[in-house]
Amino acid sequence: MICLRQMDMPSGPPGPPALPAVARRLAGALGRLRRALNRRVRVVSQAGPLPEAQIELLRLVERRPGLRVQDAAGDLMLASNTVSTLVHRLGAAGLLERATDPRDGRVARLRLGADGAERLRRWRDRRQEVLAEELRRLETGEVDAVVRALPVLERLAALLEAPGGRPAG
Repeated sequence: MICLRQMDMPSGPPGPPALPAVARRLAGALGRLRRALNRRVRVVSQAGPLPEAQIELLRLVERRPGLRVQDAAGDLMLASNTVSTLVHRLGAAGLLERATDPRDGRVARLRLGADGAERLRRWRDRRQEVLAEELRRLETGEVDAVVRALPVLERLAALLEAPGGRPAG
């Protein structure tokens, strides 16, 4: 768990007045971390870097092969026509495959293409390399603090991802 004293917060357990300040700093730090990491990790090919929305769709389809476009839109919290545009672009680039559902010809199911799987692998490898490189620049105690914070951050992510703010299972 992250010590609030290390975050320049009032000492003692976090109460209602401290939680908004913690939330503000955490949201800011996570946003900066994500943007900086995405800039450093951009997956580059002959077609150039993939936008974050396309990477998020590829990651979702990798986790849930056979996903319908409307389900992807719901999971990504995007309009169906936005996801359809992403699917069209990724399909044209050979990264995503769209197949007709054998039980309902009106429904399209999404699967990663071989090139899409390879792009995701390269993106993950590079993301891990970048983070490991920067973690090496931290003090040992700082790395230990990151390691101790991971379970709490993972739980917080699960709470935010779950419908109604309740983790599944």
